[in-house]
Amino acid sequence: MARRKGNNPTDRELEILRILWTYGSCSVRRVNEFVCQESDTGYTTTLKFMQIMLEKGLVTRDTSQRTHIYSAAAEEANVQKALAADLVDKAFGGSAQKLVMQALQEKQVPQNELIRIQRMLDELEGEENDVTSRNS
Repeated sequence: MARRKGNNPTDRELEILRILWTYGSCSVRRVNEFVCQESDTGYTTTLKFMQIMLEKGLVTRDTSQRTHIYSAAAEEANVQKALAADLVDKAFGGSAQKLVMQALQEKQVPQNELIRIQRMLDELEGEENDVTSRNS
């Protein structure tokens, strides 16, 4: 049974994507070396995950050489955006405010991050005011 393209990655698939985003194109063996630093995972398990990811459109595979090389097909920002939207819908009933409040309450947020968050909010508020004034 073929998997639909566009599915959000599982935790293991996300781990593999992070490796590809960080280190660029890699063979299955190289990816497996990184995966094994976190958990004892066999080569064939990593290979199977990457084959599934290929079916889902999360990675591409270069077969021009004996050793197949995999690359991330999905951009990091796009995957993060899809996962965040899914989390907001599933866990917070569609409320971005609840997500942000929960995230800020869960751990000590460094001052520099709070400043960046405030700037982003200010920019969004400015954009909203621009749209409102244009529609008036």
